[in-house]
Amino acid sequence: MPPLTVAIGSENLTKIDAARNAFSAAFPSTEFMFFGYACESGVSPQPLGDEETRKGARNRALAAATLHARGGAAPDFSIGLEGGCGEEFGALNCYAWMCVIKKPGTESFSRTGTFELPRSVAELVRSGMELGEADDRVFGRVGSKNFDGAVGLLTKGAITRTVYYEHALVLALAPFISEEHYL
Repeated sequence: MPPLTVAIGSENLTKIDAARNAFSAAFPSTEFMFFGYACESGVSPQPLGDEETRKGARNRALAAATLHARGGAAPDFSIGLEGGCGEEFGALNCYAWMCVIKKPGTESFSRTGTFELPRSVAELVRSGMELGEADDRVFGRVGSKNFDGAVGLLTKGAITRTVYYEHALVLALAPFISEEHYL
């Protein structure tokens, strides 16, 4: 049997690694090929709230499927990962939504854990700055969203951005891991 294909709505290596790890954990005896695509989220550069962030994840998954299909065949799975922020309990919190679409169009969603952003970062995001740019400014970094992101910076590597996404991706795969319970 040829490997199953997974189209990822991002070329960010932390997201691609998270997808590889999640699919390997969810389907240990299945071989996969992963393809990352630069996809627009169709939402603001820094999504605010669950609805906008979830929509961005879905849009990325749909766009990845479309781009992959241009090569001749629809992917077996397409996924979108979208980071967002939301006001909760008087603080600006960070999280990400995952969308997994399985051919021929069954969708599943999951959200990562949530953590509070420090005031210095939150103020920049509230003023309209994208979280990755705010992290770079506060932590004196360049391109942190392509590596450790806010979660890695704030936990000093105890939780990497890849690991942060992995668990949520496995949860979004639950309907496909245990299909018999989702019929």
